[in-house]
Amino acid sequence: MNEIKLINAGIKDVQFGENVKVVNPVNLYGCKIGDNCFVGPFVEIQSNVVIGNNCKIQSHSFICELVEIGDNCFISHGAMFINDKFQKGGPARGDKNFWYKTKIGSNVSIGTNATILPVQICSNVIVGAGSVVTKDINVSGVYAGNPAKKIKEFPNMGVTNES
Repeated sequence: MNEIKLINAGIKDVQFGENVKVVNPVNLYGCKIGDNCFVGPFVEIQSNVVIGNNCKIQSHSFICELVEIGDNCFISHGAMFINDKFQKGGPARGDKNFWYKTKIGSNVSIGTNATILPVQICSNVIVGAGSVVTKDINVSGVYAGNPAKKIKEFPNMGVTNES
């Protein structure tokens, strides 16, 4: 029988703000998580990720390296962030020269099973469940589909497009 190298999931080198709740099992490493955040079970948050204050990251979400999430954001179950655009015709295979950043503004909600490619999303945006965000979102509103498109104005009056 062949030997395997067993790597345990867990929490390593994470900078936590105050009043953070984490439900095991998780895989969190080399990231920063702000005050009053919640991280559900079966979540992976990788190195060089910054999550703002008052955010909720639901179960089975994957937040890869180079993602920045603003304050008061909600990341629903199974949301996936991607940093590799397969520009070499396939995976970059760890070559970080081919990885790209994602920046999410504040007051953003990302629906269940949404996929977020390396983009910028302004504040006050809702991304519908199952949507695939392939391009920057620069105007507040509700976006859905594959690729995600604006389907209506943001439901909260008085919001701004500031990131």
